[in-house]
Amino acid sequence: MIYKAFTYTLAAWLSAALIMISGETSMASSLRLEDPSVFAGQWQATLSTRDDDREAQKQQDKPSNTCLIDLESNQTLGKGADCLGAWLEQTPIGWFPDPDGLSITGKEGSRIQFFSRQSDGLYSTTLKSGLVITLTHTVKQP
Repeated sequence: MIYKAFTYTLAAWLSAALIMISGETSMASSLRLEDPSVFAGQWQATLSTRDDDREAQKQQDKPSNTCLIDLESNQTLGKGADCLGAWLEQTPIGWFPDPDGLSITGKEGSRIQFFSRQSDGLYSTTLKSGLVITLTHTVKQP
């Protein structure tokens, strides 16, 4: 009788431990922090309204609505930073990866804008004005 109670208790504890361990593993892998080298390279930034279709926006090719931005491997912004800065109304200096996106930093190194991950190589943010900036990774640095 005591043997059965011990067996059932042990089975319950092992089942609970297995569920907890597998839950932690799946949670950790869904919010992994990407290596900065994944983000380094050229990105296309597109400014649009919430209702604009991404494909239609690309075809319009308005210079004021798109710009190319270089995310340097040393986590600074290269060419195109001034274009992005005009939309953000602050000067972007650097960047860093987040588990669920990409952050753009200002002069003091603090985050000025967060871009949430939509899919591999596609990130977006909504500005206070309601306009949407979409970042698409076009060319990776070697």
